[in-house]
Amino acid sequence: MRHRYNDCVGWLGELMGHGSFQVKELSLCTLMKFVELEAEYPLVKVEWKGSFTFPRELLKVVVDGLIPLNEDASLLISRFQEYMEYDDIRYFVMKAVTESIGQVMQKTKERPLPFYQQNIFSLISPINMPNKELDLVKFMVKQDNREEWKVSKLQAHKQAFERMWLSFLKHKLPTGLYKKVLVILHDSILPYMNEPTLMIDFLTVAYGIGGAISLLALNGLFILIHQHNLEYPDFYKKLYSLLDPSIYHVKYRARFFHLLDLFLSSSHLPAYLVAAFIKRLSRLALTAPPEALLMVIPFICNLFRRHPACKVLVHRPNGPGDLSEDPYIMEQEEPSESRALESSLWELQSLQNHYHPDVAKAAAILNLSLSEIEDDISGLLELSASELFDKEVKKSAATVPLEFEQVRGLFGKKNDIFAEHFSLD
Repeated sequence: MRHRYNDCVGWLGELMGHGSFQVKELSLCTLMKFVELEAEYPLVKVEWKGSFTFPRELLKVVVDGLIPLNEDASLLISRFQEYMEYDDIRYFVMKAVTESIGQVMQKTKERPLPFYQQNIFSLISPINMPNKELDLVKFMVKQDNREEWKVSKLQAHKQAFERMWLSFLKHKLPTGLYKKVLVILHDSILPYMNEPTLMIDFLTVAYGIGGAISLLALNGLFILIHQHNLEYPDFYKKLYSLLDPSIYHVKYRARFFHLLDLFLSSSHLPAYLVAAFIKRLSRLALTAPPEALLMVIPFICNLFRRHPACKVLVHRPNGPGDLSEDPYIMEQEEPSESRALESSLWELQSLQNHYHPDVAKAAAILNLSLSEIEDDISGLLELSASELFDKEVKKSAATVPLEFEQVRGLFGKKNDIFAEHFSLD
């Protein structure tokens, strides 16, 4: 009977790779029912009273069926998510995933496996970790003396969670998956790790890749720097190098400028560094869309309020008037050698003649003395072109006279002979 049962489990595991989703779903639900029953009626006799049992090998068959190597199993994984609400199932799934990653990636010699890695991400990214031990109350397997069971300890869950993510992230990921991980890292992964600083290597590598991946890595680095005292050499130099024309166009623009605002908020930053950021943002603004300009101009004004020493860029009567006279070196990677403090903000002066009236009005504020209170840019970070368009469409235009003399006749001239024969009525 035992052999027949094991054969049945093996066939059900194979059917989780069937071409029909209905067959896959039925196999999944049957195996999970077996997990529940095998936990209640163990196949192996308990060696001593009070010991805890869980059908780990049977659950591993389920996990292996959910993360195939060569096909997308996201639909079946979404069906499995209801079982992940059970604390014991979630714990042993995390352990099984960690074990699977070690075995599979070792066989493939670190070669990226897009389907396999995407399936793992689909399985582990929605995991809702408990915040405190009292939240661990929902178990599929009912155990006596549950308080003594390792699975009922929050520390054990955090440890399994941490090992799972570290084993997943230590291998090379496809670019698209890199971005997905970084989007959720700061709020869905780091807070539930025993040692968030173990993510330093992953984040520093991601930060060094460049482009959108570096922008997304900023969130995690910010948490490690401010909450866990991470020291990152040449951090501001790298942050400065991220300023390129794409920052005004990427979909992560709001997140990037929110973090840039935080990193430049310290009053202890040297004036040459802040001036370099102001100049590069201003130079890039010359080709930015209106919705980005309406955000970056108040952003730059806030930097002047925090760092009054940089106001020399505005109040320089004999400063450069255009690009040919500007001493600022845009291509210089080192902010201290960019000569930003010797320049002026002729770029924002040019934006006062912008075709969009709101941009021209916003840029004209530099002609006035800035107030001490910073502008709130939170509502402008996610401003889009469609919102600007809708705003213009909804504006009520004042009626203006188009003709001073009422039209008479066909051609509207005085004493027009046609007016005697033709009428507009």
